[in-house]
Parts: sequence; structure tokens; C-alpha cells
Amino acid sequence: MEQSRIALPIGAALDRFIKAKQDEFAYATGELSQLLRDIALAGKVVNREINKAGLVDISGSTGMENIQGEDQQKLDNLANIRFIRALTKGGEACVIVSEEDEHINDLKNHGKYVICIDPLDGSSNINVNVSIGTIFSVFRRITEPGTPITREDVLQPGKNQVAAGYLLYGSSTMLVYTTGHGVNGFTYEPSLGEYFLSHPDMKIPEDGSIYSVNEGNYYDFAPEVQEYIDECRKRRYSARYIGSLVSDFHRNLLKGGIYLYPATETMKQGKLRLMVESNALSFVAEQAGGFASSGTGRVLELVPESLHERNPLYIGSKNMVREVENYISGQSK
Repeated sequence: MEQSRIALPIGAALDRFIKAKQDEFAYATGELSQLLRDIALAGKVVNREINKAGLVDISGSTGMENIQGEDQQKLDNLANIRFIRALTKGGEACVIVSEEDEHINDLKNHGKYVICIDPLDGSSNINVNVSIGTIFSVFRRITEPGTPITREDVLQPGKNQVAAGYLLYGSSTMLVYTTGHGVNGFTYEPSLGEYFLSHPDMKIPEDGSIYSVNEGNYYDFAPEVQEYIDECRKRRYSARYIGSLVSDFHRNLLKGGIYLYPATETMKQGKLRLMVESNALSFVAEQAGGFASSGTGRVLELVPESLHERNPLYIGSKNMVREVENYISGQSK
């Protein structure tokens, strides 16, 4: 049996899983495996720091705004530093695009991978002990390693991703990722300092009965989106909205449902960032049998024009996303 087809049991350690599945990678030379280990390691460090919040002075606002114009939290900065440090020392990444930084982090090395990351998603929930997360996306650079980084290397469509995933810091800490061969979830066991396979071959139901949207913005949404939300209410769907993208997405991945963040009157391009949020979760969703749309087409087909470009996002169970697309295009009637 080929190594890449080995079916590992629940409870397999992350390192063993990565090694066994390495031949499934498009470029099975070990670099991508090491990159995933670097991300997992940084996740352990960030998890440790999050668990200290309230005991030491690492929660609360810095009093500054990030490049997005949002209030920057102390843990945002800490997580950004931890992930950049781990990925820099690992040597496999040549560029890091972070939600917290205005410009790219050009590592000026011979790395082959471009990393896009939201180091700590859900900043508004940090101080109230609600689940938060990290979102990451991995691209293989287009130009030759060792040459100057180009716009073409960085601004790639999501369909070019070679790996993507997220860490969820909640009642337990989980790492969920894909390399284009399905989605697997690992739960962190802090006493052993290791992630273990807990959710093999994750699949999202094609239909669901959960809708996740900030209904406080209802009257700022387009009439077609309002109509879809009204239909969800009529069907007695459950409204579930945490306000941490990773947390809302993870619940719907397990149970079936749709997450919506439409454009509004004040944010006509939407709020979520294509490169550091939408692409990664869209790749995970599709690999789990779901779908992600900007409302007018597949998210993974979008070609970014800037580092911090935003987009509307409708993501989750395939049939639910297709239905909201029909509402938006006027085909629901």
C-alpha cells in the first residue's frame, strides 16, 4: 500500500499523520510538512498565552488601530509576533501576509511558500472569554526561489492554495487543515503538548438548519439578502452568531449551516479579507463538500488586487450557499 493511502486511526499524533500523508502533497519534498509543523508549534504558544489572559496584562486594547482601522488588541500583536517568528525560523516561507501588517513581510530567503494569515480572528471576543482562532493559507510562490518577490507571487487566487486551515482556541484547542485531499481535525492535548487526530475526513452536510449572520446589520443588507434571511426565519432555522469567524464556521462545518457576511451600505465590498480569511476557509469548505461564494461566484476564483482586499462571504453547506446565490441573482422566484 502506498504511504499516502495509509488510514491512520483516531488518536494518531499530528507529526505521524503529516509524515504518512506527505506523498499527497503536490511537492512532496518535506518543506510543506515542516511548514505545517511550524504553524502547529506557533499555535501551541498562542494557546498558552490566551490561557493566561486575565492573569497577566496581555488582554485589552493597545490603544491603537491596525491597518484595517480596527481597535488592536494586545493579543493580536502577540499572536502576530509568535506566528511570524515561527514561520521565519522555519525557513520554508518566503513571504508572510498578515492581517495585522500593512505591507508584506519579505523574509528575503530561499523559501518556496507564501503564507497569508489572520493571527487572531475574533478580537472583539478576546476580553469576554469567547472562542477565537487563527486562519492560515499557503501558496507556492510562482517565481524562482531566491529571486525578488513579485506581485504575481503574492496576489494569487484562492484556487492556487496548496494548504489552508485554522486553529480554534475554545473549550479545547483544535487544528483543522487541508492540503487538497480532504479535511482533518486535530485536538490539542496540553499535558502531552501534542495534537491528536480527533476528526478524520470532516464533511459538512449538504443542507443545514443554522444560519449565522450579524442581524444587527439587517437593514443595511441588500433586499435580496434580507429576503433570504426572512426565509430562514420562516423555516424556523436556528440563528447562531458568535462573532468569531472561525468559531461560527467550525460549528457549521460540523453541524451543517451557512455563514453570511454580506456587503452593507457602509462596507460595499464586504468586511472580510479575501487573502487572510475568506480564501483559507473557502478551501476548507470545498474540501469538506461545502461551498463558498461572494454572492456572485466562487470565492476561490477571485484574483486579489491588493493585500487587504475585502469581499462579501457566504460559506457553508453547499445547497444553502447555492440558494442564497439564487436570491441574490433574482432566480429564487
